[in-house]
Amino acid sequence: MVKAKNAEEYIAQLRQAIGSNSECGTTHYNLAVALMGQKKYEEAESELHEAVGCSPTLAEAYVQLGAICLQREDMEGCLYYNRLATKSRAGFSIGFGNIGFIELQRGNIDEAIKNLHKAIVYNSLFLQAYTTLANAYLMKGLVHESIETSKKALEIEPNFPIAHNNLAIAYLEQKDYALAAEHIDTAISLGYEVAPELLNEINSYR
Repeated sequence: MVKAKNAEEYIAQLRQAIGSNSECGTTHYNLAVALMGQKKYEEAESELHEAVGCSPTLAEAYVQLGAICLQREDMEGCLYYNRLATKSRAGFSIGFGNIGFIELQRGNIDEAIKNLHKAIVYNSLFLQAYTTLANAYLMKGLVHESIETSKKALEIEPNFPIAHNNLAIAYLEQKDYALAAEHIDTAISLGYEVAPELLNEINSYR
């Protein structure tokens, strides 16, 4: 395939490739992702179903179907497709990470923790899974576990602002105000939009 000059040309090339070989799941998937970039979600959804029909182990396609559901605020649909992603390919960490995130949004903290642990087992560098797990621990009142998890995230990416924000909250819970201030200042310096009430509370202890 000749390198496309723009998205429209790329989409046209993919449609042509599908015209020549409609059984290639990867081409359907690539077309779907390109269509999603143009916010053509219904057409993308159809191509993703074609993709998994041709390639049942294409877990990424199930994740994208979940993303379309999330865009429609359909949490159940998003959960359903991410579960299919983890069943279609063993050890698919992104699917477990997404399930953990959704379950946390639904208030199912234990279920979230279980799936986030799986995500990290299958991918020890899954930064977002660590930060979501740190949030889950905070919600469960497991402050020490939250701190240790955020520290692991910072070992992977020292300048990840969400991890610094999570540490600020956790240290505030432990009444370690100096460390809370240090991490909230770092989060702000990295461009993170800190909740004003959190910042005000930490500032009151400076």
